[in-house]
Amino acid sequence: MSNTSYPALTDAISRQVGQLRQGIPATMKGFAALAQGATQSAALDEKTKELIAMGIAIALRCDGCIGFHTRTLIKLGTTRAEFQEILGVAVYMGGGPSLMYAAQALDAWEQFDGPTD
Repeated sequence: MSNTSYPALTDAISRQVGQLRQGIPATMKGFAALAQGATQSAALDEKTKELIAMGIAIALRCDGCIGFHTRTLIKLGTTRAEFQEILGVAVYMGGGPSLMYAAQALDAWEQFDGPTD
């Protein structure tokens, strides 16, 4: 579908983030703490929070975010049906531009070998 290789994109971003950890360690430590605090299970479980993050990634049109959150959702046992439902909510909330990014998110799912249910 798209020319974006989400596995390659997330690997490339991860390498650059590693350099940022060395160059701006205090900022990156703060960001890691924010991420950990926001995603740990409490009233909502981690998978639900990742589904929300995917909707936001689509709405904000962030290719890297789509890659990272897709990969995490697959690791958390998300089914393709669950993934497609969140894509539907993102399209509903974001209209045509979100539809284009939902299609790209589905491409990322397939590139990361997400389950077909």
